[in-house]
Amino acid sequence: MATNNDEKQAPNGRPPDPMEAFREVRDTYLDAWAKAMVETVNTDAYAKSTGTVLDTYLSASSPFRESVEKAMLRVLEQLSMPSRADFIALADRVTNIEMLLDDMDATLDRIEKALTNLASASRNANRAPAERVRRNRRKVKGVK
Repeated sequence: MATNNDEKQAPNGRPPDPMEAFREVRDTYLDAWAKAMVETVNTDAYAKSTGTVLDTYLSASSPFRESVEKAMLRVLEQLSMPSRADFIALADRVTNIEMLLDDMDATLDRIEKALTNLASASRNANRAPAERVRRNRRKVKGVK
């Protein structure tokens, strides 16, 4: 019986994979790096050095950022487009209008309630004389 090398199978029933050894080495390498990086990142020295780098970057980029903002503002003005400051001012104005409308709504509610109470009191006041007239009519009818 002749056997073909291509038909050989690993003990788990799958054909042998020549890349499996490389994958295992890669996974071991990545796990070691991940463990080393976690240990490094969780130190105070790393936090301090990262903070220093970020502070330096922010300090160095601040003048550049300001000049870009000024240039963008000029471009928006030339294109007749609103800037961030314009939107903030508009939002403030809309907020003020909303507050005034809320105040007016509350005032109108108070006026409506007062008018309702006044109308109710007026109806009650008008009923009293009419009730007296009805009682007097009954009395007069009973006497006849």
